Amino acid sequence: MPRLSGLQKAVLALYRQCLRTARTKPEHSRPHFQSFARKEFDKNIHLDKKDFSAIEFFLRKGTRQLETT
Repeated sequence: MPRLSGLQKAVLALYRQCLRTARTKPEHSRPHFQSFARKEFDKNIHLDKKDFSAIEFFLRKGTRQLETT
């Protein structure tokens, strides 16, 4: 299995943090938070691995959104 780049590790860490945060929400709203996170990551799955500026932008955007929840 190939090694992950620093950006790939950051994206996976953000996704894991989103799922951890969803587990802190009330039971009835947990699926909403989990599906929202999945949809947001799926929307940007088409990004080229070498498009560093876009990936960094979405990482910052995702981190800000996570902090506001």
